[in-house]
Amino acid sequence: MESEALPGAVPKGQNNPQICPYGLYAEQLSGTAFTAPRHKNQRTWFYRIRPSAMHSPFTPIDNHKLVGDFTNCIINPNQLRWRPFTQPEGAGDVDWVQGLVTIAGSGDCATKNGLAVHVYTATKSMDQKSFYNSDGDLLLVPQEGTLTVQTEMGWFEVAPHEIIVIPRGVKMSVKVEGWSRGYALEIFKGHFELPGLGPIGSNGLANPRDFYCPTAAYEDVEEAHTLVNKYGGQLFQATMTHSPFDVVGGHGNYTPYKYNLDNFCCINSVTFDHPVRTYSVMLCVLV
Repeated sequence: MESEALPGAVPKGQNNPQICPYGLYAEQLSGTAFTAPRHKNQRTWFYRIRPSAMHSPFTPIDNHKLVGDFTNCIINPNQLRWRPFTQPEGAGDVDWVQGLVTIAGSGDCATKNGLAVHVYTATKSMDQKSFYNSDGDLLLVPQEGTLTVQTEMGWFEVAPHEIIVIPRGVKMSVKVEGWSRGYALEIFKGHFELPGLGPIGSNGLANPRDFYCPTAAYEDVEEAHTLVNKYGGQLFQATMTHSPFDVVGGHGNYTPYKYNLDNFCCINSVTFDHPVRTYSVMLCVLV
């Protein structure tokens, strides 16, 4: 991925010059250890208007409904199911973060082992508010309502039958129109990867060419902004005096992406006749 919203915003031939074009700040977001092998290394260089550390100290958000440690939870070997989640009565308007609730999981985010399954409900957009997750990658699955997702790398529109992956540490803000709900899969260890094709041959499943990365888009806005961070299974918030979506350009291989599940091809002639089946199989493969 390499994209710039202003021509020449990404330096040529170097990552961190003493003076960046347009007077921007160079920052690297790492998705893997610095010493990871080249084929496993994930990182992206940002060139942004203001340093991302320009915010107040984080403070805990009380009464959150997220779980990060499942080692001491009550276990149940019975078959379980749940009804579709409906709009909470009397709860008023809630944005994507406020409507995020944990329903299942395993392991512990502190030891970077396991996963969590959340559901989200939202009736209003995250205006002057953003979120990033320090515990792991998030895969969002809209069930009802289209999400407009603003990230540091650019914008996405994610409708039902599509999924979006937001890597650990990437800031995002979710805009909605009306009632929206869906699922969020969080993995604490590593990152989402496409499986090897193995004995099925060189074609099938999900093709890398069908994954969409955003185009650089920035906003230079100075106004009160709330930054929410998920860290250790807890939610924290800090205040900023500007928008964090001020990345003018960047390059690297650590980026959010989306995928249309209707493009998933099982090794079966009836794949594209059953989009619901495709929807379920693709999620299982990603996990």
